[in-house]
Amino acid sequence: MATQMAKDPQKTAVTTELQVISGNALDIPMYQLLKEDGTVHKGVKLPEIGKELALKMFSTMQFIRILDERMIAAQRQGRISFYLSSLGEEAAAIGSAAALKFEDMIMGQYREQGALAFRGFTIDQFMNQLFSNELDLGKGRQMPVHYGCADLNFMTISSPLGTQIPQATGYAYGQKQSGEKTCTLCYFGEGAASEGDFHAGLNMAAVFKVPVIFFCRNNGYAISTPANEQFAGDGIAPRAVGYGMKAIRVDGNDIFAVYQAVQEARRLAVEENEPVLIEAMSYRMAGHSTSDDPSGYRSKEEEEARRKREPMIRFRNWLVKQGWISEEEADAQMQQHKEEVLAALKRAETVAAPHVDEIIVDVYDEPTQALKDQLEALKAHIRQYPDAYPATSGGVK
Repeated sequence: MATQMAKDPQKTAVTTELQVISGNALDIPMYQLLKEDGTVHKGVKLPEIGKELALKMFSTMQFIRILDERMIAAQRQGRISFYLSSLGEEAAAIGSAAALKFEDMIMGQYREQGALAFRGFTIDQFMNQLFSNELDLGKGRQMPVHYGCADLNFMTISSPLGTQIPQATGYAYGQKQSGEKTCTLCYFGEGAASEGDFHAGLNMAAVFKVPVIFFCRNNGYAISTPANEQFAGDGIAPRAVGYGMKAIRVDGNDIFAVYQAVQEARRLAVEENEPVLIEAMSYRMAGHSTSDDPSGYRSKEEEEARRKREPMIRFRNWLVKQGWISEEEADAQMQQHKEEVLAALKRAETVAAPHVDEIIVDVYDEPTQALKDQLEALKAHIRQYPDAYPATSGGVK
């Protein structure tokens, strides 16, 4: 066999021997620092995370756990229309957000409320969005859990699956051109990696060498479809190699491993303009949404087995062993979050809905005549059928 590697990147090695490469030839290991019981692997050096940051990360995990549990109950009670839980995936969002700079842009899918909370989104801001009231930053126009906050560099979430992926590439291209030394982190699930936007976004990022981190939460299921029915290859991380991009596979339930993986990915993105694909291996312990019943496609035994690997208990065990929090303090903190979430919920559901006029504000710099005409037609309809629009009809004259 004779081979010769050409220096020209447009040329490849030449061989006289036929080679068929296996689809699983690339075996990417999963990076893990913290074991499932909260102990550290022997010889491992943890990232430099001080007590203050570690406790902030833990408190944010507790808050999101309570928020998710309370709002699922609120949806069941008919108080909100819809909710998506991040139960079991909190470490992936919070650990990654903690590793970024505040100036970096975050583009979420719909399970990254932990990243937004870590950045400073308040409990009242969460509730106002979930209830679509007049204090909602989105003016009540979005579905629940479709958060956005310009002040916190968190792009508004969009319902169509995967659209944020090529948008992240475009935004990161602008960051590169500006010379700001910032990056964009884009979250999505392994199901979204089957969308065409995934392939277009990653290919553009690799070709134009933009500072973007693609963060895939592989939580095992795309709604009701298990990962082994979504793709034949070894997960999502190996796809990066096909685009000439760097890849990391990390334990998404290990907050330290996630933090360090994103730290390194950010360094590559900002300092070397190298896009990075991170695959965080986790598990969705709740249903896909409040419209989903996971008992139809997975067993209780599977859920219980995976519950033992969940991230918050793992991190809590480490913090207790470190002496940075006691069991009693952790429990008291959890109770405080419960009280605060419940109080905020009660406040938000008493706030009025946005005035109907708000529906055309901010669409254009000045509302077009067509929008004004449509608004008047809507008002006429509401006046005709006021009983069908009890939350809105009072504001229509």
